[in-house]
Amino acid sequence: MSPSAPSARVTQLLEDIRHLDEGRFELVQALRKLILGLDVRVSEEVKYGGLLFGATAPFCGVFAYAQHASLEFGAGASLPDPHQVLEGSGKLRRHIKLASLQDISAKHVREYLVLALQASATP
Repeated sequence: MSPSAPSARVTQLLEDIRHLDEGRFELVQALRKLILGLDVRVSEEVKYGGLLFGATAPFCGVFAYAQHASLEFGAGASLPDPHQVLEGSGKLRRHIKLASLQDISAKHVREYLVLALQASATP
């Protein structure tokens, strides 16, 4: 699914986020654009109350909260963390908390997305 043609469920979730907080909506939209632009195979779906992204397999999710957005990596524990921005201590999952658009570059989000996408394509 391309960023210009989200499903009805994606559109509804985005409108709900916009209704609650315009700043959070802009942050989620910026993350969507970045993620969907990584590879033509990347698609999105609404799951677990947020947006789940996958290509050959799911590799990340974006969830909006009251004070931040969270970029979740289901297999984040296996990702390298050169900038020490991954949070969480479970066996598998890691996340990056984002409070502003500036956090996307400050926390090197694209780099982590590329690593997660590559890892999801590896058997």
